Amino acid sequence: MEDNQGKDRAEIYSQRVRAGKRTYFFDVKSTRSNDYYLTITESRRRYKDDGYFYEKHKIFLYKEDFNKFMNALQETVGYVKEELMPEYDFDQYEHQETEATTATTEKEPVTSSIDDELKWD
Repeated sequence: MEDNQGKDRAEIYSQRVRAGKRTYFFDVKSTRSNDYYLTITESRRRYKDDGYFYEKHKIFLYKEDFNKFMNALQETVGYVKEELMPEYDFDQYEHQETEATTATTEKEPVTSSIDDELKWD
């Protein structure tokens, strides 16, 4: 029986997006044949009887689906912004995040790593 070595491929590129109680990770990985794919992971910190754990949901996105995925995502977000909530200021979240980052960096530098924040199973 084959073990799990190599199934969780090393990231080639990684981008983290903190969004309230959630953190999203966009990671580029490679296959054994040097083909590339994207994983999108939603991570949420949860509390259980004996302490905290991280609940994760992952999507694998392959290169042949990149354009279809991006088009559907842009159309869907555009529909919400333009048709369902045209008066809503979606940029307010960027302003709040920028202000929080500025306030934090003015006080003292924050150092952390992804490994400190997430405990991968």
